[in-house]
Amino acid sequence: MKYKKLGKTELEVSLICLGTMTWGRQNTETEAHTQMNYAIGQGVNFFDTAEMYPIPPNQRTQGLTETYIGNWFAKNNNRSKIILATKVTGPGAFVQYIRNGPRFTKEHIQSAVDESLRRLRTDYIDLYQLHWPERKTNFFGQLGYTPLQDNDSIPIEETLEILDSIVDTGKIRYLGISNETPWGTMEYLRLSEQTDLPRIQSIQNPYNLLNRTFEVGLSEISYREKVGLLAYSPLAFGTLSGKYLTNEKPKRARLSLFGRHYGRYSTPQAVRATEEYVKIANRHGIDPAQMALAFINEQGFVTSNIIGATTMKQLKSNISSVELNLTTEIQEEIDSIHEQNSNPSP
Repeated sequence: MKYKKLGKTELEVSLICLGTMTWGRQNTETEAHTQMNYAIGQGVNFFDTAEMYPIPPNQRTQGLTETYIGNWFAKNNNRSKIILATKVTGPGAFVQYIRNGPRFTKEHIQSAVDESLRRLRTDYIDLYQLHWPERKTNFFGQLGYTPLQDNDSIPIEETLEILDSIVDTGKIRYLGISNETPWGTMEYLRLSEQTDLPRIQSIQNPYNLLNRTFEVGLSEISYREKVGLLAYSPLAFGTLSGKYLTNEKPKRARLSLFGRHYGRYSTPQAVRATEEYVKIANRHGIDPAQMALAFINEQGFVTSNIIGATTMKQLKSNISSVELNLTTEIQEEIDSIHEQNSNPSP
């Protein structure tokens, strides 16, 4: 396993982070514990979860993922071996059942932290992340930014002050953001520098061969400011493995079960690009999923690659992607496909 510094902290996190969002919907608690046991045996020391998980979110299963992790900690007495990341839910109509509509107020964040600690059966969280912005802006693939009246949003400075008070209690060690924009990221950094509030150490955004938008504005910020990317959806909901290119969909796969929630990587353009990426992998005799993951692993602005799996076969393959080094030829072929499927340069 390879390791990188988490932001400007002393923590060394594994290049592969164990994602957990399927636990409680697609995976049982026993399967989750088996995955954690295997991952830690392979040198993975970084787990990522969220109070909202599992995905797709609903009231009946909310919090199960953190509960599974907490039960594993209690059973194995190995909390100190894991760098644990979780997230507080942002506002949204689809999560109204969480605290009657989650916000980044003092009451909401303190409640979220305490509930996560209870479920996780621990007294501290290593990395606490804001799952998406409180303000009205573009995230989750939204295009066409339109300035909107945002008078009811909690200011970023106020959110940082709330989190600062919780850091002082020892319940949180470090802060991160997720699904953020370049402006939002720089605003967090500006405020921490000017007001002596806690600094963000990471940004968790989508990044994969079908979605390289992070490279446009955020990659330089991540690299220069040492706010490394925790890349999620590295296989674009599993599509980059090539398993959806046939008419037969795997029974337990995410798109087979919840396809209507995850159509962004199933467009005709995305399918065409996926077919070309799979051809590259096949020509060079490597697994398409491992090629897609290795591409992310090699980016200098990436701190950790958040993989997820519903089967042990997938998990083993995903973790072993750290051993794959892409040749210059493969990198050039990947970039060629990307250029052909991207918008033309201005």
